[in-house]
Amino acid sequence: MKRKSVNVRKLTVIGVLGAISVVLGMTPLGFIPVGPTRATIMHIPVIIGAIMEGPIVGGLVGLIFGIFSIYQAITAPTPVSFVFLNPLVSVLPRILIGITSYYAYKALNKLGNKKTIYLLYVIWTGILYYLIRGLYTNIIDYKSIWMIIMNAVLLVVTLGMVYLTATKLKDKALDTVIAAVIGTLTNTVLVLSMIYLLYAERFVVAIGQDVEFARRVIFGIGVTNGIPESIIAVIIVTSVVSALKKKK
Repeated sequence: MKRKSVNVRKLTVIGVLGAISVVLGMTPLGFIPVGPTRATIMHIPVIIGAIMEGPIVGGLVGLIFGIFSIYQAITAPTPVSFVFLNPLVSVLPRILIGITSYYAYKALNKLGNKKTIYLLYVIWTGILYYLIRGLYTNIIDYKSIWMIIMNAVLLVVTLGMVYLTATKLKDKALDTVIAAVIGTLTNTVLVLSMIYLLYAERFVVAIGQDVEFARRVIFGIGVTNGIPESIIAVIIVTSVVSALKKKK
């Protein structure tokens, strides 16, 4: 009876979180306009499912997310929807979100507060370095005011997250925070890597960019999407997981 109860709970969690991903995808709530693309928060239910119920639940919620991406590419196509018709782009990375999030959470859970906060500082430092370098480069080689504004906004938001880490989170375990970042980057990095490997030139042409700079364009999309997605994931995942743990 206990095993049946656990299985029913897991199936219920998969159904509910999968449905939330679909609802986010069908409404403006699931997307944040960033340059030529849209940053998504549809991966957040996958991370929550993985942390709370394990990698199988997380992976299956990710599968629902991936299948819906294919459905969306067919029913509401955009100039770049063709890349999401391939399961290697739309499904595989989304399944892996649940797996990487869970194992990152379990590994970091054993490290303790000090080591996890140091790791988070390393992540923020790397992001700050990239953004400062990008802002400087965009100012020197001025091509678009949009890129300068985006870099500046992301820099300010990241500095805010560093301040929050130093003042509000310093005495708390950050396993959930880092697992949220890793799960988000799994989605962003793997999806864009698959796009680069399979459709680089066609994708860059579809968004109206120069084919000669395909790698730079796709990598730039990864940064401008990945950072806001990570920060939003940290805020939502930590809040929801903390509430669910108290409820348990």
